Amino acid sequence: MKLCLYNSFQAGAVVEDQVYPVGDALVRAEHLKHDYTMADFIEKVTAYPEVRRFVLHWMKTGKSVPLNKVKLQAPITNPPSIWAAASNYKAHVEEMQARTKGETVVTDKEELMAEFWLKTSASIIGPGETIILPKVSQRVDFETELCAVIGKSAKRVSEEDALDYVFGYTICWDISQRHPWGREKPGNTRNIRKGFDTFTPLGPWIVTKDEIADPQNLSIKAELNGELAMLAHTRDMICTVREQIRFLSSVTTLRPGDLISTGTPEGVRMLKDGDRLKGSIEHIGEMELFVRAEG
Repeated sequence: MKLCLYNSFQAGAVVEDQVYPVGDALVRAEHLKHDYTMADFIEKVTAYPEVRRFVLHWMKTGKSVPLNKVKLQAPITNPPSIWAAASNYKAHVEEMQARTKGETVVTDKEELMAEFWLKTSASIIGPGETIILPKVSQRVDFETELCAVIGKSAKRVSEEDALDYVFGYTICWDISQRHPWGREKPGNTRNIRKGFDTFTPLGPWIVTKDEIADPQNLSIKAELNGELAMLAHTRDMICTVREQIRFLSSVTTLRPGDLISTGTPEGVRMLKDGDRLKGSIEHIGEMELFVRAEG
């Protein structure tokens, strides 16, 4: 299934060029409350097989609306947590080493995963929306990443079982302020540099894990103003999705709707006013974003 939020944050199932209002159907069937969120939807569909069967049935028999007639929102707007991985691709580590003039960059798997940080849900925007470049920043760049969406509570899970706790996958753009904001050397926390409003675009929808056989077998592509900026493959991750879930669940309980953005490949580019971004991940989809300087 491809699950989206659209218009007034209604949950929909995308089938080819149609959207089926499965959230409204679940409300009428009293499986969800009228003020549900996508995190509620994920928890319900994961925990109750009959609810999932209901959704699949509605996708075959219900009335749909054309995809090009709806406004897609970020597919989840209230994740309990947004965990973001540092680097995680060898080529990007080398890219950052060159930028920092040979500064040591962590590559040991456990040490690298200990560099995870949290992003704010207030920074989320959806497909077709605009990234705002803050006045305080002289350099803002983008990273296009595979994002795992947790489907059920996970605590101290093994790598072997880790993907059993995944609901699906989406695209996460990790937008970053690189300028040190009043300091001669970079020192601001990642939470601040990557936490500005609009700095976490998500979309275009969540693809459930049954449609993605192996998260380590997906190509990633990003264009800046129509020119290729990033071309990568998830097989080149230093720490796999399984390893990241194992590590994070050893630290904290992962909850339904939690997001794990798995790190960026090589191809980071600086953004400027008027830029246009397009990114895609194989078997998930593509999304476009715009860039504007803060007025």
